[in-house]
Amino acid sequence: MTPYYRRPLNRYTFGMSRFLWICLGGAVGTGARYLLTLGAFLAFGSAFPWGTLAVNVIGSFLLSMILHVALTTAWIAPTLRLVLTTGVMGGFTTYSTFNAETLAYLRDGAWGFALLNISSTVFLCLAAGVAGLALARAFVGG
Repeated sequence: MTPYYRRPLNRYTFGMSRFLWICLGGAVGTGARYLLTLGAFLAFGSAFPWGTLAVNVIGSFLLSMILHVALTTAWIAPTLRLVLTTGVMGGFTTYSTFNAETLAYLRDGAWGFALLNISSTVFLCLAAGVAGLALARAFVGG
């Protein structure tokens, strides 16, 4: 079965109704992320980012589960799948998408693409973070 991010797009994919539902789902996911992160901070303190770790682990679990059910059964309609995956889970964590894409490569036996995705995401994101920090410091000091 072709993963959701590799499926061809059609005119219906870009409908305004879907867009608004996805935005609403994103708001729900973002709110859930905030509440979980706040709860972890209050419970465990700030010495380690437990909230972020919990969000990424839970998000990866939920996105994999949602995608499998949506793509192998008729239980989840296409629009609801987009709301849950792109909206709710996208607002909750983008790490879950990285995880799902990497798992799809591994499942398909595309080990090279999986390793490329892992290494480029980790190193390029760290490099972008360093560059953004350096640029911000150049502008405002610190």
